[in-house]
Amino acid sequence: MNFRTIRGVARNAAILGSAWFLFAPLGAAQTSLSSLTREFVKVDAPFVALKHVRVIDGTGAAPLEDQTILLERNRISAIGKAATMAVPAGSQVLDLTGRTVIPGLVGMHDHLFYPSGVRGGEYLVNELGFTAPRLYLACGVTTIRTTGSVEPYTDMSLKRAIDAGQIPGPKIHLTAPFLQGPGSSTPLFYELRSPDDAREMVRFWANQGATSFKAYTDITRAQLAAAIEEAHRLGLKVTGHLCSVGFREAAELGIDNLEHGLVVDSEFVKDKAPDVCPPGKAVSDSIVNLDIQGAPAQDMIRTLVKKNVAVTSTLAVFESFVPGRPPLQKRLVDALLPQALTDYLLARERTAANPGTNAIQFRKEMEFERAFSKAGGLLLAGVDPTGYGGVLPGFGDQREVELLVEAGFTSVEAIQIATSNGAAWLGESDRIGTLAAGKQADVVVLRGDPSKNISDIENVELVFKDGVGYDSAKLIESVRGEVGLH
Repeated sequence: MNFRTIRGVARNAAILGSAWFLFAPLGAAQTSLSSLTREFVKVDAPFVALKHVRVIDGTGAAPLEDQTILLERNRISAIGKAATMAVPAGSQVLDLTGRTVIPGLVGMHDHLFYPSGVRGGEYLVNELGFTAPRLYLACGVTTIRTTGSVEPYTDMSLKRAIDAGQIPGPKIHLTAPFLQGPGSSTPLFYELRSPDDAREMVRFWANQGATSFKAYTDITRAQLAAAIEEAHRLGLKVTGHLCSVGFREAAELGIDNLEHGLVVDSEFVKDKAPDVCPPGKAVSDSIVNLDIQGAPAQDMIRTLVKKNVAVTSTLAVFESFVPGRPPLQKRLVDALLPQALTDYLLARERTAANPGTNAIQFRKEMEFERAFSKAGGLLLAGVDPTGYGGVLPGFGDQREVELLVEAGFTSVEAIQIATSNGAAWLGESDRIGTLAAGKQADVVVLRGDPSKNISDIENVELVFKDGVGYDSAKLIESVRGEVGLH
């Protein structure tokens, strides 16, 4: 299904142009950059030395001061003290005194679409095939998992274009269209008819190149079990934004990941019916009244950890439902399509006028994520650029890291969650997620020191993806006034 406007379609076609039929196969290594992509390249040399940088390596270790990082084509060749590191002759040398280098962020709930609101009683979205890839890359997100698709063929084509160097953007791990049961509140999703239907959907999209699957709110236990079994048979993983199925039920069925955390878990609703998503107020009330340190919540956490179920934190999107939050930034105002900005500001006013229990739920979610991580659970980070429009690709990923610190994690722990933890779940720890010799040269250069001031995570100067350094400010400027349209 395609809900883009005619203008959005035309813009994407113009971007991809004659290269539409020349994309490399899925997963192919980038061999050259188009003139469109090269417009945003600031550093491109076979050998690059990043001198006098502070290194936060993504492992959770303390920062290392006054380091030099050597990049050799698309790999990190060495990291060491600037005073003793020998720089190969002919290297492009960047003196980055006062800057911090972190691994490229790994966004684990990073859609390529944006909410266009409720129209005719139906919730609709616009595919951001033009603006989202640019914003993710500009903000230091070098790898994303789409975690649910509404335009899967567009997502696949964008991945091919990025891999071939035709357009700028992050590396994309494709998630298939949502696995949804009967009763969907939007026409965007296909509704599964049976467990066999779920198996067939998994097989079909795996053959199309999807590497993960996302179960959604109204899926039944039988459908979820079938999807998990088929995905695992194919060596692939399943995550879920669940409601009809509780977290412990999903863990027992073998799910690999749960999205959003505690605030969507319906298992604490009194007298919840099997395979039925309770009303939203019933779920929220159950969370408000839940003691995170009490036996029911702790038992759920232990079950997830025992079953190796990861949890993806999306604090940034839930913050948007808390009155007065987040701070209204100029960069967001500048980026949004004027109509999208108006819709967002009006919705923000309505949230302020009707606070409800959202602030309590937000704090409970933070407490849950700390408890889950402390118990040994694998906590991931994503943005989920949905809600009612104030959480944007890239900007939201950075805000997520800041909110993890607000939740009680140290700055280096928050960066670890947003980098190496995601790489571990994707099975890519040997390539991305941390800074070390031999890893891919996915490196983010920040002005300032996020270990002391986490808001410096927003001060992106350069983003190296596969050893090519992209100009963050120029990428952001290229989408001014267009986010929300295409």
